[in-house]
Amino acid sequence: MNTGPDIAVVGGGYAGFAAAVTLARGGARVTLFESSRVLGGRARVIDKYGCRIDNGQHILLGAYTETLRLLRLVGVKPSVLETRKLALVYPGECTLRAAALPAPLHLAVGLLRATGLDWQDKLAMARLMRSLKRRKFRIEPDRPVAELLAETAQTERLTRLIWEPLCVAALNTPVVDASAQVFANVLRDSLAAGASASDLLLPRLDLSELFPVPASRWLAMRGHTVRIAEPIKAIESIGEGYRLDGDPWTTLFEHVVIATAPYHVAPLVETLPAMAPVVEGIAALRYEPIVTAWLAFDGPVSFPEPKIGLSGGYGQWAFDRAALGGEEGLVSVVISARGAHQEVSKEALEIALLQELQHVLGPLPTLSWSQIITEKRATFSCTPGLVRPGVATPQPGLWLAGDYIASDYPATIESAIRSGVQAGRSILKRCGLKEQILS
Repeated sequence: MNTGPDIAVVGGGYAGFAAAVTLARGGARVTLFESSRVLGGRARVIDKYGCRIDNGQHILLGAYTETLRLLRLVGVKPSVLETRKLALVYPGECTLRAAALPAPLHLAVGLLRATGLDWQDKLAMARLMRSLKRRKFRIEPDRPVAELLAETAQTERLTRLIWEPLCVAALNTPVVDASAQVFANVLRDSLAAGASASDLLLPRLDLSELFPVPASRWLAMRGHTVRIAEPIKAIESIGEGYRLDGDPWTTLFEHVVIATAPYHVAPLVETLPAMAPVVEGIAALRYEPIVTAWLAFDGPVSFPEPKIGLSGGYGQWAFDRAALGGEEGLVSVVISARGAHQEVSKEALEIALLQELQHVLGPLPTLSWSQIITEKRATFSCTPGLVRPGVATPQPGLWLAGDYIASDYPATIESAIRSGVQAGRSILKRCGLKEQILS
């Protein structure tokens, strides 16, 4: 039986469950509240014609150490992730594959063997990585990625096929606006780290089943509570604790972790004057969209890799979901950040994406159904010098977690997980508790 302090976590996404699991391992009594009937927050599953699809396509990297640790902890088997060496494949244009060698040879040899890039392109790539290593991946002052690429004389082709797609995929922000420092952090911990750090980990499960659902089972088996379809409307300070408007048990919690999307924080803390600076800081964040087009064909679609790049149109990346345990003929196409695709109708965008796929893959089977999902505020816009809030707040006992929390990284699953772990450990330390090594 749990005898530690009562802690509430508001939000059943990756950050919320990371916080909840961390707190549970330290002996706290945890109650997690999720407003939706589906766990996962902005990384969740949706049913379409009996097919389970994600609201957005996500990739994990070998560098996602905290995500992988939490997955192991709650019993997720490694086989649910399709592990592949880094491969940037643009059919008919460019192929760059990391070699099965120790770092840094995995990238050096991969670059030498790359097709579709000439020697100027390859030298430019090596020049940028050398420049970053020489300055220890510190960009001072921070500036847009586009300026960093210009300073290091990156070629037009390399920029278009490698750097721009990597930047937009990682930071969800166009290179003209994206933080060069955060981009350098991503390159430092992926391309410039150990060979496995740049591995692509493609989930075979939907995003709800990958972590939130097994984490909720893990918590329930240890006597903790996960309450779904119970939205919290406000957090009220009562003496030295908190009550949640929406909690049917009116529990008095010693600490509360707000693990919602950033734009949901303000309504929760309206009655807490100390939170005004935090709310003001969050209000200054700007957001970028992500569009995911799900295309279901009535026959198999032949991909050279489970993930390929698209160039010259609206689409940026296309995924063969059948190769990742999905339905045969199911394809997802991702468009990150703002762009020209926002100016066309969904019908026109679907037609354009079909034409782009046919251009690189050849004739396609008949389209059975399609679904275009737009997350208008998918992530914050990761711009130079952006000030992001920390997990601690001016209100004692109130904490934040989410992919927007201050860190080296942009808004990713890894940054969400890390923020949750950080919030959980901070509370345990405040309560004089310590996370257990073994669960």
